[in-house]
Amino acid sequence: MPEVVPDNFLGLPARESDYRTARFAVLPIPYDSTTSYAVGTRDGPRAIITASQQVELYDEALGRESLRAGVATLDPVHPDMRGPEQMVQAVYAAARKPVRDGKFVIGLGGEHSVTSGLVRAVQGRYRGLSVLQVDAHADLRDKYQGTPWSHACVMRRIHELGVPAVAVGIRNYSAEESRFIRSAGKQIISARSCRQGPGWIGDAVAGLTDEVFVTIDIDGFDPAFAPGTGTPEPGGLDWYRRPGGSAADPAEQRDGVSGGEAAVPADRAGFVKRAGGGRCPG
Repeated sequence: MPEVVPDNFLGLPARESDYRTARFAVLPIPYDSTTSYAVGTRDGPRAIITASQQVELYDEALGRESLRAGVATLDPVHPDMRGPEQMVQAVYAAARKPVRDGKFVIGLGGEHSVTSGLVRAVQGRYRGLSVLQVDAHADLRDKYQGTPWSHACVMRRIHELGVPAVAVGIRNYSAEESRFIRSAGKQIISARSCRQGPGWIGDAVAGLTDEVFVTIDIDGFDPAFAPGTGTPEPGGLDWYRRPGGSAADPAEQRDGVSGGEAAVPADRAGFVKRAGGGRCPG
């Protein structure tokens, strides 16, 4: 009789996906109400969870299966159609419990606007928090398409939380954002800098604290690696030119918290899913 794969992140059996003992908690956030180009981020969490059930669980860099630390999959945060501000609040409310319980929370979007709710929840536990943003876009507009809660404004809202951030892979932003970057002293490491040698890594680390929230917009990668992204920008990162490219053991990281955004209808090949969607999603 065929084996039935549990419908959770990585397809883990109950022993390794039990919330009570899991080190990690995956929070799906199927939302794309402020996306401004190709839509589909709402389908991202489901697509990622389904695809994750086909991966090998052994990590060649770590030399073992890190899933032994336990990975629980939480109920999705359903869209709050009253507006994006209410949705960010809903994400914050959903993330608070696992953060308080000491879980390493991994958010699966969903457009980028939801990240400020995740960061706020984590900031409640780790007051010295900083953010590493992997993205093609700065996402530092004060308002976009009539709302300050757009995907294009998420890093501006995080700035207002008093959380320092380092942005990596950036290669597209507005004149308004350029002025704000200069006036606020924001640290932006361009994709071009990343391709000129490894020196940028030290610069990025120097701008971060010991407790780091990582937010990854898939369009931070070159569209050759993710052609289905909602807002492709040429000249991005590749798998080996990304922050975190060296091995680290997440099971032994007590303070690091990872947030990810990903979206989705399939591209023409039906394989690469749109992750990060929206304009960046931001």
